Amino acid sequence: MVTPPTIAVAFESPAMLADAVALAAELALPLVTEQSLVPAIYWLFLTGERLELRKRGAGAPGPVYVDFTAGVADYRRRFGGGRQQPLARAAGLKGVAAPAVVDPTAGLGHDAFVLACLGCQVRLIERSPVIAALLRDGLQRAAQDPDIGKMVIERLSLHHGNGQDYLQGLDESQWPDVIYLDPMYPHRRKAALASKEMRLLRALAGDDCDAPELLAVALTRARRRVVVKRPRLAPVLSGPAPDAQIITPNTRFDLYLRHP
Repeated sequence: MVTPPTIAVAFESPAMLADAVALAAELALPLVTEQSLVPAIYWLFLTGERLELRKRGAGAPGPVYVDFTAGVADYRRRFGGGRQQPLARAAGLKGVAAPAVVDPTAGLGHDAFVLACLGCQVRLIERSPVIAALLRDGLQRAAQDPDIGKMVIERLSLHHGNGQDYLQGLDESQWPDVIYLDPMYPHRRKAALASKEMRLLRALAGDDCDAPELLAVALTRARRRVVVKRPRLAPVLSGPAPDAQIITPNTRFDLYLRHP
């Protein structure tokens, strides 16, 4: 079990005090003020633009935040290859089909956002309260964007909770067409921890050691397929063998097709 890092809520200006107090209370985290300097390793930091996760100390990487309006997310939306890209093919997007998708391992929402841009209704489930707060902030800001705001509001929704519990609580009428799993793989090689997002996500959430159990539940709730995203050379999750695979240079999608 990974020991949770010490996290505190901090803020940029006195005008943000009320929001910072509310966020700290919601997440049961200490609040950093001039009168209370919490010796935290990480700060969940409110700026005038967004919510950021910052690691403190010399040599710390830059902040991690969710932004669907610029950077990689915007590039993937505009130039990612549309429905011909591997992610879209893995989810079974053909013609004008727009399946309902549940992503019980939402993380920072990168792939869920792409699927939403391609027409899917996506429900994001994230069990880490801090990651869920970052994701919520990104969705709220994206909802105000003139280019993608309407799409974000209509196609993306967030639930903070355990993925297994969420899926098990669905009535049959609520079962999605596709369940998309991207569990944290327990890498041990240094190269696997290259990105700052991956390092901080692992520090916050740890490895998804219950991924096989989540897959087992997903197979009972998906109407059409379950997709499991893995590093290309990683073993498949324990359980039934996938029916098909889509392989890219760095990533593999294991497909479990549901048969009526």
